[in-house]
Amino acid sequence: MNQTDIIYGLHAVMEALEAGTGNKLYVQEDLRGKKVDAIKEVARDQKVPISWTSKKKLDEMTQKGVHQGLVLRVSAYAYQTLEDVLAKAEGQENPLILILDSLTDPHNLGSILRSADALGVAGVVIPKHRAVGITPVVAKIATGALEHVPVARVTNLSQALTKLKEVGFWIFGTDMDGTPSHQWNTTGKLALIIGNEGKGISPNIKKQVDEMITIPMDGHVQSLNASVAAAILMYEVHRKRL
Repeated sequence: MNQTDIIYGLHAVMEALEAGTGNKLYVQEDLRGKKVDAIKEVARDQKVPISWTSKKKLDEMTQKGVHQGLVLRVSAYAYQTLEDVLAKAEGQENPLILILDSLTDPHNLGSILRSADALGVAGVVIPKHRAVGITPVVAKIATGALEHVPVARVTNLSQALTKLKEVGFWIFGTDMDGTPSHQWNTTGKLALIIGNEGKGISPNIKKQVDEMITIPMDGHVQSLNASVAAAILMYEVHRKRL
């Protein structure tokens, strides 16, 4: 089984089943309970076959991931296009699109998608090369957000930013030096770039940024985890919308 064609964990499996993307459900043979019954019922409604499987086998399938006794074989993740993300943004009054510049940690991507869903982000754009894509770990951490937040994968981030500018988006980046986040003017169409975990935003992408935003901090550690920084800035936009 191809690792990219499975998802696991209670919430991720339920969301995928309800979205109609499941092909076969593997349930730990000794697993019981109301939540399991609910998942089995949705699987039957969707005509998804169920296989009772040993914990050892599920551990192997997920490379010892926290599967909670549930693994779902799914159609390979269907990435959206940039146009799909823009179409969703058009339906929002003050849309925010996230641009992830070469993130490599699936936990960061999953966490960002979860926050993006909670805070009403129109979509997420990731590069096709030298970056993490949608994996079983990402789907597990995102706990169902993948079914609600469109993720576009593009071959050239720079061209994607040019396209966003053409349709009226302001491009913002994250940096140690910039406008403090609480003074950030978040009106209009926004695209926020989150840089690579170690190197930050790449130099060629930085040239396209209209304004850098910084999160004021008082502690000794002057940088935040990428997913934490993204969540704080997403919330800032969300808060000002309210």
